[in-house]
Amino acid sequence: MPFREMHNARQSTPSSASVDDGALQDPALLRRLLRAKDRMDAASHEAWPVRRLAEVSGVSEAHFAHSFKRAFGVPPHRYLLTRRIERATALLRDTELSITDIAFATGWESLGTFGRTFRDITGRSPGAMRVEARNATAQPGPVPACVLKAAQRPDLTIAVLEKRRRVAKGTFRPSIEEEVS
Repeated sequence: MPFREMHNARQSTPSSASVDDGALQDPALLRRLLRAKDRMDAASHEAWPVRRLAEVSGVSEAHFAHSFKRAFGVPPHRYLLTRRIERATALLRDTELSITDIAFATGWESLGTFGRTFRDITGRSPGAMRVEARNATAQPGPVPACVLKAAQRPDLTIAVLEKRRRVAKGTFRPSIEEEVS
């Protein structure tokens, strides 16, 4: 087949984006992805490498990682970080556990990594977050707790390393939450 005919044949096939969109419409695949997401939610303190999540979902690792990101808007690792930070924030607010105990209870292997990642994501250290959260709950307002929790959810639309790189270059645009505080 001459080059022009091959080129034209390629252009007439559906793009990979439209094929991927169709794959996400598959209810069986969405159920499998939700099964993996539910497992991460139930045990966010455990290690969840893509290989393990793919096994739970019954799909290949590459297919799982790509499909998860398309379905939920974030890669699996970033989703897990969000759950861990949310859980840590709740424990800081609602318990007397030490910050070290909270770090290990939420799945971090190092207190330093927990503190650095927590600060990168929330903009505050775990200790400062504990003080702020307790002061905020001491003065309950008319806003329901579920709405407050949703507003306090970490903003992980960009990777932590990318956020650090942008801050260092001075090109980082803070999220709405960071501008308000």
